[in-house]
Amino acid sequence: MDPDTISRAFVDHYYSTFDTNRAALSTLYQDASMLTFEGEKIQGSQNIVNKLTSLPFQQCKHIITTVDCQPSGPAGGMLVFVSGTLQLPGEQHALKFSQMFHLMPTPQGSFYVFNDIFRLNYA
Repeated sequence: MDPDTISRAFVDHYYSTFDTNRAALSTLYQDASMLTFEGEKIQGSQNIVNKLTSLPFQQCKHIITTVDCQPSGPAGGMLVFVSGTLQLPGEQHALKFSQMFHLMPTPQGSFYVFNDIFRLNYA
């Protein structure tokens, strides 16, 4: 499969899981994974999921605008850059966001998130 197909499938899976069951994102991270969320660095699958599940809203809806992908390194990794909007319940205006994932292959033939950087984009 080509990187664009893999990255699109990953993005669809990641955000549908985030929007419906954030705790289930733990399978996408490993102990060496790092998330930078609005400048705060968090390492390890459990710590990352603890951060994501502690965000001050229960539900949200991501609307993806762009997905850009590049192969990364000899190990078969991929960089995936996402932009879009995040709609929170009861909020009139959606928030613009950008997120970058560095995906690395697993021995089982899938991918995990090695690096994840998330930022809200303020106009």
